[in-house]
Amino acid sequence: MPYHNAMSLATVSAEGRPSGRIVLLKEVDESGFRFFTNYNSRKSKDLEENPFASLTFFWLGLEKQVRIEGKVHRVSDADSDSYFAMRPRGSQLGAWASDQSELLSSREELDARMVEYTRKFEGVSVPRPPHWGGYCLVPDKIEFWDNVPNRLHDRFEYTLIDSKWQIERLAP
Repeated sequence: MPYHNAMSLATVSAEGRPSGRIVLLKEVDESGFRFFTNYNSRKSKDLEENPFASLTFFWLGLEKQVRIEGKVHRVSDADSDSYFAMRPRGSQLGAWASDQSELLSSREELDARMVEYTRKFEGVSVPRPPHWGGYCLVPDKIEFWDNVPNRLHDRFEYTLIDSKWQIERLAP
């Protein structure tokens, strides 16, 4: 299944405007769900102003969906450095070349920036840009949805209350 780690990340700006986009889940463990991005992007600006978000995974072939809600925080510089070092070199250079979410005058402008950073870091390891790193969503609500014929889907909601997960069945 290609891009099984693709998820919709929904954020809300300080003005209350929602925004969704697809990002890739890169790590998950008991502390939360981690993804990485440019800290100057719209999603990062939203998260800095309003540190709550939701993630949605949908796997059409499996007929399953998982929705996750919670508070988001930046991961440590060490964690961001570690993940950045594992990325393909082209993706590392792209993190320097792209001012994510900013206006471009042309494709040629972006391509020229990529050439500039390719030359700048020729023969050396590409360091993580200071404007790039990770976020971790710490879940406090998770809903599992399974497709069932006649739209009688199974839905189970897990809500974190006093450090314990409460499980409830929801109507489809």
